[in-house]
Order: sequence, then C-alpha cells, then structure tokens
Amino acid sequence: MPQNTPDFDVVIVGAGLSGIGSAYHLQDKCPQHSYTIFEARANMGGTWDLFRYPGIRSDSDMYTLGFSFYPWKDPKAIADGPAILSYIKETASVFGIDQNIQFQRQVSEAHWDSQKQQWLLQVTALDQQETLSVTCNFLFMCSGYYDYAEPYNPPIAGAENFKGQLIHPQHWPEGLDYTGQEVVVIGSGATAVTLVPEMAKKAKGVTMLQRTPSYIMNLPSEDAMANFLKRILPAQIAHSLNRWKNILQGMLFYQVSRRWPGMIKKLLKKGIRKALGSAYQERNFDPPYQPWDQRLCLIPDEDLFQVLKEGKAKIITDTIDHIQETGLQLHSGKYLPADLIVKATGLKVQLFGGMKVFVEGQLLDTAKTHTYKGVLFGGVPNLAVAVGYTNATWTLKCDLNGQFVCKMLNHMQKNGFQSCTPRFDPTIFDTEALLDFDAGYIKRAAAILPKQGSKAPWKVYQNYIKDLASLKYGSVKDRYLEYQ
Repeated sequence: MPQNTPDFDVVIVGAGLSGIGSAYHLQDKCPQHSYTIFEARANMGGTWDLFRYPGIRSDSDMYTLGFSFYPWKDPKAIADGPAILSYIKETASVFGIDQNIQFQRQVSEAHWDSQKQQWLLQVTALDQQETLSVTCNFLFMCSGYYDYAEPYNPPIAGAENFKGQLIHPQHWPEGLDYTGQEVVVIGSGATAVTLVPEMAKKAKGVTMLQRTPSYIMNLPSEDAMANFLKRILPAQIAHSLNRWKNILQGMLFYQVSRRWPGMIKKLLKKGIRKALGSAYQERNFDPPYQPWDQRLCLIPDEDLFQVLKEGKAKIITDTIDHIQETGLQLHSGKYLPADLIVKATGLKVQLFGGMKVFVEGQLLDTAKTHTYKGVLFGGVPNLAVAVGYTNATWTLKCDLNGQFVCKMLNHMQKNGFQSCTPRFDPTIFDTEALLDFDAGYIKRAAAILPKQGSKAPWKVYQNYIKDLASLKYGSVKDRYLEYQ
C-alpha cells in the first residue's frame, strides 16, 4: 500500500441520528469513498440509547426529526425513546450502514498532516484498552453537542445530608422503583415536563420545582393529516409531504413568534389556562423572556396538564435554599418533603465528543474559529460537523450538512484536490457570537463555541429554506474555500 494511502477516505464519528444520516448520504452520493463510523458507546442511537429516564420522547415531530430518506411508519408523530431507537437501528440495517460501525472506539485526538493531506486519529479501543492509529482524508464529526459522560449538575447546598436518592436523568439508575414516593423534579425544560406526567403514574406525588417557567405548547401525539396521507399515498411520498408540511408550519410559527411575541405569549397562556381550569396559576406559566428566546417545551395530548389538574403533580416556582435530610427548604420559606430528587438541570455542551484537534501541531481553539455555513471551520482542512437548529428540529440541518459534504467530496475527487480549507477574511466580515439564543447551556458554553461572520457564507441563519438553497443546491466553489 502506498505510504500516503489512508485507512479510510472518510471517518464519521458518532452513530446517532446524524451519523447514520451522514453515512447514508455518503453511500448514496459518494459510493467510491471508503468510510467507517467510530462510536464510543457499545450501541448505536446516541441520545436515544443514552437516556433511559421514564417517558423519554422526542420534543419535535418524527417527520422532521427522522431521516429524509427513510419513512417514519409509526402513527405517533411525537414518539417515545425506544421507538426512535428502533427506527435508527432499522434504518442502519436496511441500508447496510450497521456493517460499517466500529463500536467502543473513542476518537481522542485528530492531527492534521499537511504534507500527507491526511488526518491521523488516535482511537481508543475501549473494549481492548489499547490505542489505535487510524488515517483518513476527511473527518466528519457527528458526535452531537453535549457531554455524554457528565451532565450539567450544579451543586446544591446540603445535598450530602439528603437521606433519599438524588439523581440526574442523564444517568438514570436501571430498575429504580419510585412507587409511592414523594418526588421532586428540579427543572422546567423538556426533560422535566416529560418526567413529571410519567412519574406521576406511580409516585405518591410529583412536584416540578422551577426557578423560572418555560413556554409550554400542547400538540396531539398523532398527526391526523400525516396518518391520512400515509394511508392513501406511497410511504416515501407521504413522508416527504408530511416533512415539508411540518417544516413550513414550524418556520411560520417561529417567524410569527419573533415578530409578534406578545400575541404568541397570550395564545400559549390561553391554551394552558383552558386546559388547567382552576388549577392554573399565572406565575407558573409566565416566563420572563419572549417565545423562542429559548426552546419551547412540547407536550403531547396535554399529559402534563392532565396530572396537574388531577392533583397527581404540581408546579412550584421558587428557588432552593438548601437540601435537608428529608426534603428541600425553599427561599420562600416553603418546605418540600422528598424521597427522590431528580435534577433535570440540563446538559453540558461539549464539541467534537471531547476530541482534541491539532492542525500543524497546534491545538485548535474552537472559540477563535468561524463556522463556514455551519458545516466547516475556518483554517481547518477536511473537517466537517453535523449540527442542528436551535429553532427547529435538530436533524434538518444535519441532513443538509451531510449533503453538502458529499458535494464537496465529489468536487475534490473530480478535480484532483486532496484538501479543502475555509478561509475567513476579517477585513470583509465582522465577528459575531454563533447563536442568538438565551438558553443556559448555550451561555455556559460561550468559552468554547466557535464564532460566525456577519454575512454569508459565514453567517448561521437558523433558517431551513436558506440552508437548503446554500447547502443542497448551492455551489461548493467559493472564494473562501481553498482547495489544494
């Protein structure tokens, strides 16, 4: 084998939704390229294999969260975790992608060699406790955006004195029995609103303790129009139509929310007030920010409202002073007895799955880079990332990023290029924060998040239609892309 021949043309890191989707596009559009998928865990599925807490489900519809190329067949548009995991595995099997996954392989370092125009990867074989060296021409990171090993777990005074169990949903103990217990769920995001109605089925009582409320929107778990189309049309056509219907509905709702936030705020609160009746308390559903400053919480079939109305659960808006042996003392003076405390306090952002990137021996400082179309990184050759939207379904952007990478790889092969490096020009573009988003996990990650430019192609628009034109149908020839 010639010295400069890599082990693989492309290495994909991560076998979750984005990794499986990117592998499909690579097989479909670049069949001449060899590839493998390195997955640090023992199973595929990413988020949907990691999280095992009660009631785990999608926080968006499966026609947009699912793959564009493989229909979602389940009648439920808002699906539970096991159904989503099964769908990912089925997709990987149908297209033979599962044959290219290497499990328990964690990529710890990536070193770019400009002489060979290759990446040298340090890969830990977790099942064998040894480090492997693997080379590839192109590295595609599909490892998600958060730390799988360590969640955001802020300390609470007195936690060491608690006599019950204190857990985080990211590491849910297998077989945990909370039947007949008093449960306090700390948090107000998607995980909290999912846990409360599910745990209320067995617990003596469940309290959702929130520092600030979130916007909550109810949707039916089954999409009647989608199911109708699936009955009368071929599966892929129905799936595509449902996907586009939901994309356009979501974009319209987002734009209206940003333009007329007061109207949307009233509309959402009116829906909650109607669902809860006398159980409605204004302070528990009145966020101090505008709709879509943070993600909306989606609940199916009014499940959260139902348990609140029946008295099986309650919401308290307050802050914790300290934890005692048998419960939580709040700053308001209230005391919440608890047998089990669940800290649904969120995620810890991590880029590249914790992998360190070196370009010409220099450790990459991601906070000093700029993202090109939200896919590539300024000054870094042959490295792409699959990331999603903050204002829409995650998979939509990942799908477009995968298609853009394939176009770029084909362009490189056709013209005899070995590398592509985006070059940011600070004399033309201003530097801006990557995301205009107020969520806590984004604020906490400011020191590691890359930047964006003030206009295209360095601007991240969070807009599917613009990205469709730019990534799927746009050119890969660009004055800011340096091919060698």
